[in-house]
Amino acid sequence: MRSYHASMPASLEGQLVVAISSRALFDFEEENRHFEAHDDRAYMQLQLERIEQAAKPGVAFSLVRKLLAFNDATTQRVEVVILSRNDPVSGMRVFRSAQAYGMPIQRGVFTRGESPWRYLRPLAANLFLSTNEADVRSALEAGVPAARVYPHSARASDQHPNEVRIAFDGDAVLFSDEAERVFQKSGLDAFQAHERDQATTPLAAGPFKPLLQALQRLQHDRVPGMGIRTALVTARSAPAHERAIRTLMQWNVEIDEAMFLGGLAKGEFLREFEPDFFFDDQTGHIENAAAHVPSGHVASGISNG
Repeated sequence: MRSYHASMPASLEGQLVVAISSRALFDFEEENRHFEAHDDRAYMQLQLERIEQAAKPGVAFSLVRKLLAFNDATTQRVEVVILSRNDPVSGMRVFRSAQAYGMPIQRGVFTRGESPWRYLRPLAANLFLSTNEADVRSALEAGVPAARVYPHSARASDQHPNEVRIAFDGDAVLFSDEAERVFQKSGLDAFQAHERDQATTPLAAGPFKPLLQALQRLQHDRVPGMGIRTALVTARSAPAHERAIRTLMQWNVEIDEAMFLGGLAKGEFLREFEPDFFFDDQTGHIENAAAHVPSGHVASGISNG
């Protein structure tokens, strides 16, 4: 475990920085019910009583553990910071639990009920995962890729221990919601015609483009024994597929798999891909996916106005 002193300020520059709430990383649903039934003092007391007991893995646990595996003795490529509305006392159990699983997480900000999203800026976070919708919306408005974790999502498959697998929706997640606005205003035929006409015009960036780029940089480091596999899982179908592919090419970003589902339910396709996490802007898609894979709602674009 590294320790820092005042003489030389540490820096997270160049690292993939993930900020995550306690409930996104660990399963604190039982403790949370205790909090809702009583108050934060009862919650603190319960967490203190359980301090020696490692919390069960939460929805984003697999994603975080695999990302941390990109660090080695010589190079720190990924930094995970706990950013939580928990109180500092409960924070002790969070760190103890991380330690129990061999996860080298050492930084945390605990705000006891206040919104912690403001601390994303000094962290230069590439991703914020939280179960609190207001905090996620604030983060997205501040330009940080963020998603509200569904705590009852299925947990990640353990079939790919050496590969981080992440699935993204397209419009309003990787791309702007420009095309989605056409679809909602004028319907599918107008959307298809618009996208066919604009096939060679790249879509504007959506909130998750910076995360996709950060993952690509990590992929290019070629860390022995660890890889990244990405998938685009979209309701688009031909001919609207072309603009999505050309946009990624123009960004110089490669996606490993693309599923153009033409409105089919995404959950069962995601179950086969087995991601550590799936990001989508529509709650209906997330509810369908969460039965199969770890899922998070990106509250951006016209569907979340």
